Amino acid sequence: MLIHALKYRMQLAIAPVLAKLLLEKTMAKELTERPDLIIPMPLHPKRLQERGFNQALEIGRYVAQQMHIELSPDSCKRIKNTSPQTELPWKMRRNNVKNVFSCDPNLSGKHLAVIDDVMTTGATLNELAQQLRKQGAKKVTNWVVARAQKDRFWTQLDQYF
Repeated sequence: MLIHALKYRMQLAIAPVLAKLLLEKTMAKELTERPDLIIPMPLHPKRLQERGFNQALEIGRYVAQQMHIELSPDSCKRIKNTSPQTELPWKMRRNNVKNVFSCDPNLSGKHLAVIDDVMTTGATLNELAQQLRKQGAKKVTNWVVARAQKDRFWTQLDQYF
């Protein structure tokens, strides 16, 4: 409910609350290796214009500030405007996000943390991680506020793919 309120009802005051939950989860795992850089999941410019903000960036700002880690919102761009993953059967999601990101900076030897609000199949996070590795990242860690359960999002279409 909190994620939906942030994402679809523009209640930006919820972003720090979600960031605190993410920080608690991250700290509970007792990080042995802190990331060098935090990258929020990029939105396509059209989606950004429609929504008015990037929820991953809003969460990431607070996390980066609290952890004293550089936030890099412009390292990667989403270059293809795809159908929202929530509208697709699970098995089609990987193809939907194939080659949708472009990352510019040299990230050689860096440990990166990618922040997103929700992970469902992991297809989008995996695709971005591949692009970051192509730019030289030695390690990519995904930090997500929530993990969707497959059985709650199973659709009629999923049985055909």
